Amino acid sequence: MTDHSSQTPASKSGGKVEEITSTANPRIKWIKGLGLKKNRVQENLFVAEGLKLVTDAVDGGWTVRMLVHARRLLEDEALNQPIGELAAKVRARGGDVLITSDKVLTSIARRDNPQMVMGVMEQKFHDLSSVKPADKDVWVALDRVRDPGNLGTIMRTADALGAKGVILVGETTDPFALEAVRATMGSLFHIKLFRASQHEFLQFAEGWRQNGGQIVGTHLKGAVDHRSLDYAAAPHILLMGNEQQGLTDELAQACSNLVAISMAGQADSLNLAIATGIALFEMRRHDLPSMGGTI
Repeated sequence: MTDHSSQTPASKSGGKVEEITSTANPRIKWIKGLGLKKNRVQENLFVAEGLKLVTDAVDGGWTVRMLVHARRLLEDEALNQPIGELAAKVRARGGDVLITSDKVLTSIARRDNPQMVMGVMEQKFHDLSSVKPADKDVWVALDRVRDPGNLGTIMRTADALGAKGVILVGETTDPFALEAVRATMGSLFHIKLFRASQHEFLQFAEGWRQNGGQIVGTHLKGAVDHRSLDYAAAPHILLMGNEQQGLTDELAQACSNLVAISMAGQADSLNLAIATGIALFEMRRHDLPSMGGTI
C-alpha cells in the first residue's frame, strides 16, 4: 500500500489536535475533495461517518489519518468519554484530531444533520491469491455492480451471514464512496474485500474449481432452483451479475451451476442486494446459529 501522507495537509502535524471553524480551511477542503473517486484513488483514502463506524475501524486495525468531530461532543456527558478515548487511540497511532463546528461537518457530509464524528482512513483491499477453498466457506463475487447502495447493503448482508469476503469483478462502483460506506453500517471494517478484472477472476475461478470449490451464479437461464443444491458439500462462491445485464457470458460459463430464484408474484426481477441476500441465506442456512443477531 502506497503512503500518500506527504501529499496531504495532515503530514505536517501528525498526532496533533486542531480546532477548525471555517469551511474554507485547506484541510476541510481536502477532506471534501475525497468525495470524488479520482481523489480517493490518488490518495488511497476515504471518509467514514459515525462514532461506531470509526471506532470499529480503529479497533479493527484500520489506519485512521484524521478524526473529525463536533466540539459539542466534548460537552455531552454521555459522549465525552468515548470520543476522548477514540481521539487518544487515533493520536497514539499518528493520526490528527480536528475539532469542528456542525456547519463544517455538514459541508463535508453534503447533507443536513450529519454524523458528529468522521474519520479519514486508508483503503484496504486483500490479495485474491489468498482465497483458497476450505471447509464449507462461502464467498460472494459481484460482477460490475453499479449502485453504491446495493454494494454497501450486500457487504452488510455478507457480514451478517458469515461470508468470508466480497470479490469485486470488473468495473464496479467504488466500495469506499460515502454512500457505499454508509450502507455497510460498519461491515466494511469486518469483512475482507477483494478486486479483480474479469480475466483475473476467470483465472482464479479455474484454480478454485480444480481445488474442489464450487461457483454458483444466479442467472435468468438458471437450470435449477437455488434451494436445490447441497451447499454443505463444498466451499462455494456466490457469483451475482450486474443490475441491468446480469452475468457476462464468460462468467456464466465459469460457474459450476447456474441457478434461478423462484418467485410467486407478478414481479419478474429482484433488486440485486435482495437477490444476493436470498441466495446467500440459503447457502449459509445450515451453518447459522439458532440464535444470533436479529433483524
